[in-house]
Amino acid sequence: MSFLAIIKVAVMALQRHKMRSVLTMVGIIIGVGAVISVFAIGSGAKKMIDDQIAQAGTNLIFISPGTQTAGGIHWGMGSITTMVDDDAKAIERECTAVSAVTPGMRTQSQVVAGGQNWSTGITGHNQLFPTIRNWPVESGSFYSEQDVASLARVAVIGKTVAENLFGSQDPIGQMIRIKGQPFKVVGTLISKGQDAMGHDQDDTVVIPYTTLQRKLLGITYLHFIIASASTQEAIPLAQEQIDSLLRQRHGIQPGQDADFFIRTLSDMAKMRNESNQVMTYLLLVIASVSLLVGGIGVMNIMLVSVTERTREIGIRMAVGAKSRDLLRQFLLEASALSLFGGLVGIGLGTLASSLITNFLQWPTTISVLSIVLAFTVSATVGIVFGFYPAWKAAQLDPIDALRYE
Repeated sequence: MSFLAIIKVAVMALQRHKMRSVLTMVGIIIGVGAVISVFAIGSGAKKMIDDQIAQAGTNLIFISPGTQTAGGIHWGMGSITTMVDDDAKAIERECTAVSAVTPGMRTQSQVVAGGQNWSTGITGHNQLFPTIRNWPVESGSFYSEQDVASLARVAVIGKTVAENLFGSQDPIGQMIRIKGQPFKVVGTLISKGQDAMGHDQDDTVVIPYTTLQRKLLGITYLHFIIASASTQEAIPLAQEQIDSLLRQRHGIQPGQDADFFIRTLSDMAKMRNESNQVMTYLLLVIASVSLLVGGIGVMNIMLVSVTERTREIGIRMAVGAKSRDLLRQFLLEASALSLFGGLVGIGLGTLASSLITNFLQWPTTISVLSIVLAFTVSATVGIVFGFYPAWKAAQLDPIDALRYE
């Protein structure tokens, strides 16, 4: 038999039982649709994390104090208070792979303006904060190096704080009170939205770190330091230089645990993407179960089809059809069920991804790779699970097949 004749016979056989063919494809459709959706969600999550990491700043390196153990109690990250302003100045002065540095302070406080108040995060940095964090002001201006040196009571506020304290009024030049002390609003930051962890980045007030450190908190140490490497390629070298410098300044001998941690945005992105990958793989396993069930359904229906068409098989073999012709025919029928189910599943997965983006506001990205993979898997399912019924049909004895009732 010619290949075209085999295709014609296979299509006619599937058309004789339309409803059965459709029901057989349901498992394949759901499985392929789930695979497409899972890949789209995973790719969208990775892109979202990468975009948010890129928005966080320019080649950022975070240096935070380490942990300590006292009285048998292990305190968490940041409990050591050995990081000081001179450390930040030394990093900027001696680390050639670093282009800019800002000391960092943080606290939480109620901010009052007129009859309004708002609880928000207060962070302290120097005048390089907009450059390092890639976060320019939208209106007004950022405070100056002189403001930092003189412990000035000036503040730059985020959009969320501005809306809750001043509404539609222009906040520039207005006075706010932080921990009972007056601050003049000199600028507002552009809106950045949520970060990778879902926190509102615009819910913040930025003031000179010296003011926060000495006037509001009354301490001499730093909570953290943020550095910016000169280029993305220079980040590993900058990490090494900072580590070596701080170990030397803090008197930490080789082999001893450091009293600080150094993290980069690449490290954070890697950890978050690894967590995302674990969830993606878990969902893929669940989607694969549906494909497995669909494959078993294809095998079951093809076995039923072989049994129902035993006399037909006997007649075809009696008039000259060879075993390989029957093998091809039933394999083609099984593959057709899987491939058509795969095509419908790809459409279903694409639609589901679009609905997830529109209604759940979760970014999804459909890649060509996921479509090719889903189509390949559906074809493989048809061949693998259709082979045994096809082989069984090809091995029937013509005489016994003709006698079958």
